[in-house]
Amino acid sequence: MTFSDDEIERYARHLVLSEVGGPGQQRVKAARVGLIGLGGVGAPAALYLAAAGVGTLRLIDDDTVGLSNLQRQIAFDSADIGRAKVVAGAEALAALNPHVALELRPERLTEANAAALIEGCDVIIDGTDDFATRFCVNAACVAHGLPLVSGALGRWSGQVGVFSGKPCYRCMVPDSPPDAETCSRVGVIGALAGVVGAMAALEAIKLIAGAGQPLLGRLLLYDGLAGTARTVRVAPDPDCPVCAAP
Repeated sequence: MTFSDDEIERYARHLVLSEVGGPGQQRVKAARVGLIGLGGVGAPAALYLAAAGVGTLRLIDDDTVGLSNLQRQIAFDSADIGRAKVVAGAEALAALNPHVALELRPERLTEANAAALIEGCDVIIDGTDDFATRFCVNAACVAHGLPLVSGALGRWSGQVGVFSGKPCYRCMVPDSPPDAETCSRVGVIGALAGVVGAMAALEAIKLIAGAGQPLLGRLLLYDGLAGTARTVRVAPDPDCPVCAAP
């Protein structure tokens, strides 16, 4: 796989990195990343993945842009209000990097269509905000052997983890919490979405390029209000209904 003169200049800062270089950037260009949700996590993650030169981005979201989204979902602007997120997002990504192929899936991921929506992807980023969808994404990734980058945020804190095989996301969250908080209910500081989305994109790029130590089986917890971060290890659950099933 070769690069055009435009791509060589565009990705120059990657090409001189010893952990990426030409071979790593070629892997990035050949990769397909599926983004489940173009919200607080998915919108900034998509921008950084496009800027990095990921060859194909599959945008999966059935929502439209709302005014309240613009506080943190920086792939959109005021003129996009009322438009499908995958359409508006694709235009922003294409303007940022015309070398990236975009696959639009304006539908909600469910247990019935999850396998079809992630088919052919190399990495999945889940930035959705409901546990039913997260569980569906996790089960599909485990079944198809795909690494899952999970990002979540609320109020002033966020988290990013990477799951591939065991442990899986369901080992960490066995059931939907009865008092689960949503951004619409408890609020979220807008810039936090950029932090978590960028970290999710970084983990996906590390996985694709084979660089460094991805957060495999680990969860990075970021406290924006205190300005601190810590990493905890996720243990496999021997009774997990997904990855421990016979």
